[in-house]
Amino acid sequence: MLYRLFAGALILAATLTVAPASAFDESKYPDFQGQWKRKVGTVNSWDETRRPGLPQDPPLTAEYRKRWEASMADQAAGGQGNDSRVTCISNGMPRMMTILRQLEIFIRPEIILIVFENNLPRRIYTDGRDFTAKDNIPSYNGYSIGKWIDENGDGKYDVLEVETHNFKGPRNYEPSGLPLHDDNESIIRERMYLDKSNPDTLVNEITTIDSALTKPWKVVKNYRREKNAEWYEDLCTENNNHVMIGKENYFMSADGYLMPAKKGQQPPDLRYFSTTGN
Repeated sequence: MLYRLFAGALILAATLTVAPASAFDESKYPDFQGQWKRKVGTVNSWDETRRPGLPQDPPLTAEYRKRWEASMADQAAGGQGNDSRVTCISNGMPRMMTILRQLEIFIRPEIILIVFENNLPRRIYTDGRDFTAKDNIPSYNGYSIGKWIDENGDGKYDVLEVETHNFKGPRNYEPSGLPLHDDNESIIRERMYLDKSNPDTLVNEITTIDSALTKPWKVVKNYRREKNAEWYEDLCTENNNHVMIGKENYFMSADGYLMPAKKGQQPPDLRYFSTTGN
């Protein structure tokens, strides 16, 4: 009797252990595994087919084009403009999908996890939830809900469609300071799939709907699978010499002193520090 009880317990334990694994049929999903990097020859711009800055020609409203031009003018003078990334704030969505370093994608039936070397992980929920979920709180990454699509009806998924809401800012598209709206009401829609002619190319069609734009803005990103992947740690705060005080960006010199970042920049207000001789 004891033997039967013990054998039954072993069978039950084995069933509970095996069931979740067998429920996940990896063959139904596209092969997104491995290390992904930007396509060779592309630069750190939002529309990878164009140079950063003015060649991007974004459909901005007059107000936000003026902000963008002011950002680029400040950078030309030695400042940082609207590029808040210099203070190590997360790139956020959608800029993080330019892939500054590299990323890796993990797929489960209920969630997709995108792990970056220089950003917080991104979670894309595929468990059927909607944007009323309790954990849907504002973030730089936003809250992403995905849906797998079987386009040719062969029983296997070909495309991942994702919609992302609920942001906080500031956020921008690229180092030129190309801005998104202050209201953070952006909607980012993506279609991710492997290139049929080259399965080592992951295509991401990204459409941004934002109050700073006169119309939705669609760009296409192409990521390459790195065959000889090398993973390394990239911490933005390590050896970062940019110092933000109030709304002014300064620079830390090699000998550890605060210095101006651009010509004619005034020093910060030192009212709470004792000056020599007092």
